[in-house]
Amino acid sequence: MRGKYGDRRCRSCQRAGNDSFPTSAYFSLHVYRMASPLVIVGMSGGVDSSVAAWLLLQQGYEVQGLFMSNWDEDEDGYCTAAQDFQDARSVCERLGIPLHRVSFAGEYRERVFSYFLGEYRAGRTPNPDVLCNREIKFGVCFDYARRLGAEWVATGHYARVEHKDGPRLLKGLDREKDQSYFLHAMPAVALARTLFPIGDLRKEQVREIARDLTLPVFDKKDSTGICFIGERPFAEFLSQYLPAQPGDIETLEGQHIGRHQGLMYYTLGQRQGLHIGGQAGAAEAPWYVCGKDLDRNVLLVVQGHDHPAMLSDGLVASQLEWVAGRPPAARFQCSAKVRYRQPDQSCGVIVRADNSVEVSFATAQRAVTPGQYVVFYRGNECLGGGVIETTVADTHVARSAASQTPSARRDAG
Repeated sequence: MRGKYGDRRCRSCQRAGNDSFPTSAYFSLHVYRMASPLVIVGMSGGVDSSVAAWLLLQQGYEVQGLFMSNWDEDEDGYCTAAQDFQDARSVCERLGIPLHRVSFAGEYRERVFSYFLGEYRAGRTPNPDVLCNREIKFGVCFDYARRLGAEWVATGHYARVEHKDGPRLLKGLDREKDQSYFLHAMPAVALARTLFPIGDLRKEQVREIARDLTLPVFDKKDSTGICFIGERPFAEFLSQYLPAQPGDIETLEGQHIGRHQGLMYYTLGQRQGLHIGGQAGAAEAPWYVCGKDLDRNVLLVVQGHDHPAMLSDGLVASQLEWVAGRPPAARFQCSAKVRYRQPDQSCGVIVRADNSVEVSFATAQRAVTPGQYVVFYRGNECLGGGVIETTVADTHVARSAASQTPSARRDAG
């Protein structure tokens, strides 16, 4: 079969004269393997994992699918696990591979959801996807796949991994979809046996492949909900587990200007949902959440997207996970993200004795949020990351970190 990309079959299909599975020229970048080690692919029922499974077949692997349903409460119908399983099964039938099904609902509740609730209870804003990847997808699920005989585990994440001189986690080629931020805490033993088949592709290429293969999920919408729980009204969902405690909304000067529904429903930098009307003597600029006074149950707000109270020169993070098993040095410079899809930000890092870090930014960062993750990079390589504990409002960390780096010492000399 020939088309706009030339001969659109993989090498094995070309040799066998098989026209059943068309492909595109960029597959020539993938090396065809004569051996057939078993790879178990985490099948979500979406287009990314479906194409990942097909790519592995074209590379000569023996491929099996594994579908996880890790949320056992679906009385409101927001969780799409049942439909996702049917989609995954349809894809596996189309590809001719077996599909396993397993539930880790108990482990998810214990290892991820309990932490999720605890962070909100403490007035912080957690990111459950990072913990879900570490504890479930590349934790208990990885172990389960290995017990099934898998030599490798694969997923449809937009990331890359190099397996020479120890595993190195790299950004996905598609910068708009890169998911290394969520994968930085993967256990090293799992990263060493993981493949990311679509990491060298862009999203539009993945959908084109699925369309060419007539996979039933080629135009399926990407999931954007909480990991394994689905897309649902967040405040309504959270209120089922944590009682709301309404309180006052105040300016930094102590002026009462409204009521909030519960601190857990708000995050730093938030503009929508404050329901603050016009205030006498105040400008007409929009209001933003800039802090939470947990002791008084007060939500603090300011006017202006880049109000000084919204900016931080640095932060302190704990629970560090380093891809290489250790930090690059006691003090080093790199780039970092404090939220997903944020452009890389230059920073200096000081590693404390307790494995927490002080991070200083070359440019002040907006709405740095405790409970979220700061993730470190050097170019395309993800170094690791940790949970943001507090922000730093002055530049002493920046000066200290920058002055101790080798490049700074060379410049000073």
